[in-house]
Amino acid sequence: MTDARAHFDEAERALIVSGAWRADAADALPRLGGKTVRILDGAGVTQLDTNGAWLLLAAARPQASDPMPELRAFQPQHLAMFKLVAQHCATTAAQPAPRREGVLELIGRSTVEVWAHVTGLLGFVGHLFFELAALIGRPGHWRWREFGAQVNSVFVGAIPIVVGMLFLLGVVFAYLLGDQAQQYGASIFVVDGLLLAILREVSPIIVAVLVAGRTGAAITAQIGTMKVTEEIDAITTLGLSPLAVLVIPRILALLIAMPLLVFIGDIAGIAGGMLVVEGQLDISKSIFMDRMVEVLDLKTLLVGLGKAPVFAIFIALIACRMGLSVTRDARSVGANTTSTVVQSLVAIIILNAIFAVMFVELGI
Repeated sequence: MTDARAHFDEAERALIVSGAWRADAADALPRLGGKTVRILDGAGVTQLDTNGAWLLLAAARPQASDPMPELRAFQPQHLAMFKLVAQHCATTAAQPAPRREGVLELIGRSTVEVWAHVTGLLGFVGHLFFELAALIGRPGHWRWREFGAQVNSVFVGAIPIVVGMLFLLGVVFAYLLGDQAQQYGASIFVVDGLLLAILREVSPIIVAVLVAGRTGAAITAQIGTMKVTEEIDAITTLGLSPLAVLVIPRILALLIAMPLLVFIGDIAGIAGGMLVVEGQLDISKSIFMDRMVEVLDLKTLLVGLGKAPVFAIFIALIACRMGLSVTRDARSVGANTTSTVVQSLVAIIILNAIFAVMFVELGI
């Protein structure tokens, strides 16, 4: 329990305090009811810390614009404490209140940020192009071991989740299409719809999203951590290019792995749909295969597979650039990793929309 005491002298407009003034002395302050305090008398103060000084100043001048009271009979060390607290309060009060952004300002700032990302990515592609051109004539400088390790991580490690996800999506699509087709006696056309959806749209998009969330984020985190721990500086000091050592093997690994993962996803999605139509629509596996051979065009398969390398290049470029853009702190690693996933997903959606319009115009 504190021994701090205080009372207000109406005649002098003075707040007279005594005892030890610390954080637990707040209850000792009298209710001033908006009365002006002109004098702070501390003749009886035995102890004073920054909390106590702040309590007394806040009671004497509730508003930052109120005049500073006269400090009477305080010990020199207590006066120094009041000076320190008063300076801090003045600095805090001088800070402008956060301003709310208007809609136009928010749109403008967001546009500038997007443009900075686009120009930064284009600059990164330019540097990468020159590095790749220099490596073409020197096959001995290719990082084949790193490339093999990345293929194993990107491709082999992603097969189980791709198979599981596309198999379940094939089940869902076949079930929903079959439920509607049964009402019109068009059960056999479920095979057509399933093949078109899985091969052209579902498999490439889902595989790209999974790779962006799994591999793209991992690439950014790996390269970003290497930058924080100054491993990239060590690579540069050895006379090696970080683009040749870290970036190009990852881009090539994704470029090879994505079409293979999409093809595996196609098979898994078709298998899931075949399982459902056999049980729900009484379409046997042999009938399903005959119908698939009859209606499946090579271009339908190639359209989905052709999207994969484009998605892979954009995911790899975004992930590697964001990894190299990490500053030397852990928060930047997390922020850039999140940004990689977001940018990759936006790029996948935009590219897929472009492909859809382009294929319609070309009649593919």
